[in-house]
Amino acid sequence: MSAPDPTPRPQPARRRAMGQVLIAAYAVFAVSAGARTFSQVVTQFDVAPVAYVLSGVAAAVYLVATVAFRKPGRTWFRVALAACLFEMAGVIGVGLWTTLDPELFARATVWSHFGSGYFFVPLVLPFVGLAWLKHVEPETRPVR
Repeated sequence: MSAPDPTPRPQPARRRAMGQVLIAAYAVFAVSAGARTFSQVVTQFDVAPVAYVLSGVAAAVYLVATVAFRKPGRTWFRVALAACLFEMAGVIGVGLWTTLDPELFARATVWSHFGSGYFFVPLVLPFVGLAWLKHVEPETRPVR
């Protein structure tokens, strides 16, 4: 009886491409949300501190997810999973919060109204990320 081959199976091209698109989307959101938050905190933090802190949290989550999607291994897989779940809870929670109590938010966050300011991409992104993680084994995720 032969031992199982320890080398990871190659992924179908569809999964590799989807992973690259997902990583790019998260990277764009990390940079854009981070730059927006930095600018708002430096110039007008006193106007809407809650909104700007929440946008900063969103930017940090996007950055963590970007890095975790790129790194191989079970630990990074779990970090990516946690980031997607946190993001999903954040966009749904903040979306509801901004809809039910808009007076608290003098300015919009990345996740306000379920990401409507970003064409609802923040609402869709964690679901796409979770779907991709569901179909990709931790050891075979693309590293490129």
